[in-house]
Amino acid sequence: MDIKDFEFDLPEGLIAQYPLPERDSSRLMVLSRATGEYSHASFRDLPGLLRKGDLLILNDTKVLPARLIGKKSSGGRVEVLLVERLCRTDDGREDWSCLIRNSKGLKEGSLLFFETEAEVRGFDEKAGLWRVSFKDGPRHKEAGKIPLPPYIRREPEESDKTRYQTVFAGEEGAVAAPTAGLHFTDKLLAEIRDRGVETRCITLHTGPGTFMPVRVTDVREHKMHGERYTIDHATFEAIKKAKAEGARVIAVGTTSTRALEAAFRDFDAPVLSGTTDIFIYPGFRFRVIDGLLTNFHLPGSTLIMLVAAFAGRERVLGAYKEAVKEGYRFFSYGDAMFVI
Repeated sequence: MDIKDFEFDLPEGLIAQYPLPERDSSRLMVLSRATGEYSHASFRDLPGLLRKGDLLILNDTKVLPARLIGKKSSGGRVEVLLVERLCRTDDGREDWSCLIRNSKGLKEGSLLFFETEAEVRGFDEKAGLWRVSFKDGPRHKEAGKIPLPPYIRREPEESDKTRYQTVFAGEEGAVAAPTAGLHFTDKLLAEIRDRGVETRCITLHTGPGTFMPVRVTDVREHKMHGERYTIDHATFEAIKKAKAEGARVIAVGTTSTRALEAAFRDFDAPVLSGTTDIFIYPGFRFRVIDGLLTNFHLPGSTLIMLVAAFAGRERVLGAYKEAVKEGYRFFSYGDAMFVI
């Protein structure tokens, strides 16, 4: 299974650099898994595409202001992306796993300076992450920036603090937004519920594994980073009931999909919280979801592989070709696709 099987031509001008003024004004492509046929709609049309009894699963993770800009002891610039808090010590220090840009010359014991002092404690070659100990915690809430993905070629602005979060964001812990959820408004969610669709939230804290590039030719050799997730018991019961009654379980986003499919590989012994490194690519057997609402993803990414696993590679690439032709907006602040 070659990485080239998941690539497509994408003009750079279709990569959305800003969100639209209104969240739910994005375009929506509807793709049939059964036939491969697609149609064009607006995201505001979504309630009419759902059925009474459907169960819509949202990821309520909240993005950390995880991007810290500081200096090395040499005076050189350093940029740190907080990934996960590892521990807090009695003296107030916090150890975090981090991605570090401009890491040349860093080693165990190196000092970094942000709003507070930090010390490099080592490098995990397998994970590609540094362990950094912050003297008084990283103070990211005061000094951190929203970590917009690198294909958004601008600095974060004040508006990104709200627009790069879903309206239902809850527990802070992600380094990237669950972008399929960015299209929803409170009003649209109310309309969906009024139509007899049940909505439930799960939490998967999106980490670097979601957007790290695939660096192997045979995609089956790619290893995902672990990401923490939690599914409450009431949501488990709602999913079990929907499956028993033949109702559709629709995941909002690839992150929700990964959490659900990781948790319920065995419905008799679900794992409702933990860390998952599940990698979904064609050949995967889905046990939970019957529909997927997602954005348009990077060529050759694990995200497009997941969508291809659900809908079929040729159908997905055909729909992407149509999206490019029709000028759809791609990636985090772009348009959406409903695969059903």
